[in-house]
Amino acid sequence: MSIVSHIILRWQKYNFLFTELVKRDFKKKYKRTILGMIWSMLSPLLHLLVLSLIFTQFFGNTTPHFTIYIFAGLLVFTFFSESTNGGMASLMGNANIITKIKAPKYLFLLSKNVSVVINFLLTLVIFFIFVALDQLTFSPRFLFLIYPIITLILFNIGVGLILSALYVFFKDVQYLYDIFTRLIMFSSAIFYPVSNFSPQVQQLFLLNPVFAHIHYFRLVVLYGMVPSINVHLVLGLYSSLAIILGSLIYKRYNYRFIYYM
Repeated sequence: MSIVSHIILRWQKYNFLFTELVKRDFKKKYKRTILGMIWSMLSPLLHLLVLSLIFTQFFGNTTPHFTIYIFAGLLVFTFFSESTNGGMASLMGNANIITKIKAPKYLFLLSKNVSVVINFLLTLVIFFIFVALDQLTFSPRFLFLIYPIITLILFNIGVGLILSALYVFFKDVQYLYDIFTRLIMFSSAIFYPVSNFSPQVQQLFLLNPVFAHIHYFRLVVLYGMVPSINVHLVLGLYSSLAIILGSLIYKRYNYRFIYYM
């Protein structure tokens, strides 16, 4: 049996479970809320409004299109943070199901990512509306944004695989990761322009996978540039390493998870 046939058969077998998990995640997230999914778009907008006001009015930042500059950073970072934090809890949060039925454990992580991806795409629409209001030119180059979106989804899934496996064995991971995401946020140049640093330091920022994706978005949207092949390779490398490492960890410890739940 070919690999493709094997994947199709497994998908057909667990399609119902996956669909129900996605539905449950949506209902659980917006249960007893008046605005429902609107919060997924309203929250980053309110955050953007506060940050834009602080950095332009109180700190006197005069960077052109600074609102879009911040929005691009928040868009990518929020997607990364929500996806990986949700992925981290995907196994332990479904322990009552995992211990009762036999199913691929990565399904629980993937179902969690579906709702986060949908929220990201909705916020992306709002982002493009802000781009239009800021009178930035739309061009065919915007189609290149499909690439960082795909690599970021894969990177988030890979990191989620790693975190969810570690969280089963070590509950301290959630606290350490909270500190780590804060470090990632402040080192991703979300609130300040990287042009303030020397060219050598600007290159070091690319060691941060989240910033690398933010940088790609800004090059396309703010500066009308198609990123270099090196930037494409860096994003592809980060997503590939995350997926490979996460898959290897799952393969090695898959049968031990249930004993720690």
